[in-house]
Amino acid sequence: MAETPHRPEPSDIPEAVAAPKSRRTVQLVWLIPLIAVLVGGWLAVKSVLDRGPVITISFKSGEGLEAGKTAIKYKDVEIGHVDTVRISPDLSGVIVTAELVKNAGPHLVEDTRFWVARARIAGGTVSGLGTLLGGAYIGMDVGKSAIQRSKFTGLEVQPVFTTGMPGRQFTLSSETVGSLDVGSPVFFRRLQVGQVASYELNKDGKSVTLKVFVNAPYDQYVNANTRFWEASGIDFKLDASGFELNTQSLVSIAIGGLAFETPVTSEVLPPAEADAAFDLFSNRTAAMKREDAIVDTYLMVFNESLRGLLPGAPVDFRGINVGEVVSVNTQIDLETGTIILPVEIHFYPERFTSRSLTGPKTGRISGATSKEKTQEFTDAMIARGLRAQLRTGNLLTGQLYIALDFFPSAPKAKIDWTKTPAELPTVPGVVQDLMASVGSFARKLDKMDVEGIGTNLKQTLQSTAKLAQRLDGELAPEARLMMQEARSAIAAAERATVTAERTMGVNSPLQQDTREALQEITRAAQAFRTLAEYLEQHPEALIQGKPKDKTKDRK
Repeated sequence: MAETPHRPEPSDIPEAVAAPKSRRTVQLVWLIPLIAVLVGGWLAVKSVLDRGPVITISFKSGEGLEAGKTAIKYKDVEIGHVDTVRISPDLSGVIVTAELVKNAGPHLVEDTRFWVARARIAGGTVSGLGTLLGGAYIGMDVGKSAIQRSKFTGLEVQPVFTTGMPGRQFTLSSETVGSLDVGSPVFFRRLQVGQVASYELNKDGKSVTLKVFVNAPYDQYVNANTRFWEASGIDFKLDASGFELNTQSLVSIAIGGLAFETPVTSEVLPPAEADAAFDLFSNRTAAMKREDAIVDTYLMVFNESLRGLLPGAPVDFRGINVGEVVSVNTQIDLETGTIILPVEIHFYPERFTSRSLTGPKTGRISGATSKEKTQEFTDAMIARGLRAQLRTGNLLTGQLYIALDFFPSAPKAKIDWTKTPAELPTVPGVVQDLMASVGSFARKLDKMDVEGIGTNLKQTLQSTAKLAQRLDGELAPEARLMMQEARSAIAAAERATVTAERTMGVNSPLQQDTREALQEITRAAQAFRTLAEYLEQHPEALIQGKPKDKTKDRK
């Protein structure tokens, strides 16, 4: 059997005693990694805390944009950089991811704008020349909205003005953009006071909306009555009023431009609000055209060619524009086959109002305040011979206009006021009258017996020829004898004239005898005058004779 192992007694086992823990110092080599970890953590936390907002900007093209290199600037101060540039999911453009400085976060609002700044020549101005050396950058303009935003759509063209620039922006509506472009100048009294900010085609495709910016302090001259017109190039006009040539400046001729002005006759109004809407006219004439509060529509029917009469042609009353042509139409009556040419006009009764008279400066003619009185006044004018007539306004272009004047010899006419519009009576034009006279003469000529007149004329010529032959055969010899005798008589008369000249010459004997006789007659007349005076004083001498001289008797 195996022996049982000896088990020690509890007293034989030594008692365990807890030894004190020894304190060992940390080696300096471990401090370096620890400090590095702490610094790295602090830097990581600081980078997270100092990191600015991250935004995305969509552009149609990534030209000039580079990740990690292209900067984002505000007022030429760098405030961020581009992190990535990638193609959009639909391949329609590029998406730029950029990081801005921390303090830029509050300014990322709904109307904040971004654009790629490049070298650009537009509207007569040069911008972005610094990009030729430093490369393109993304420009930023801070908005005023309170709505925060992180996704933006970049502008394809650098804006003309930025937030905070003194002035106001206005909206213009036009059928076409013409020769205008972003940056085209805006003129006021031939001074450049602004620029075209942008333009876009409206959704209906029928008009264009333009944004223009007018710098301060010139924006105060824009009010509700201000007119804008396109001042691009050279405005050449040749119509019934004559020849007219207008231009704004050499800059507008080359690159186009706009101009605005407020009519002098309009009332004074406060400046227009920002983004106020205006119509853009094609030229200054159309823009400054007088707008009348009262407009009457009339119809005129002419029986002559209306070639040269266009909508917009003036309606003239003795040199004063009192209306304009609205439309020129044609009406055909199938039952009667009659063709008429109706012309619709707008008539402005305010232009007949005299501003020198007391009372309101505008309105209808004095005494014609109501519709009935207006009709009575018009009927009175028609009764006096007021008619409409076509006249040539320009011989070069052949353009016509309508003249209102009095024709006392015109046939009587009356207006039918039940028709709308009422029809004004007309008279033929000068050319039509001339053609009518020529036609009447031609008809009379056609009625004449031309063949009979020709036969009689032929017989008369034959008789005249026979008479000439007879005169040449019978009367010519006698006529020659008479001419010879006449020549002889003329020669004799010449000889007698020469003899008379010789006889009546200055030194001729007849002249001397005549002078002596005249002298004797003069002395005799003097003696008779002396005798008459003596007899008048001594009438007794006729009986007694002349008394003797007593002195001689005494001797």
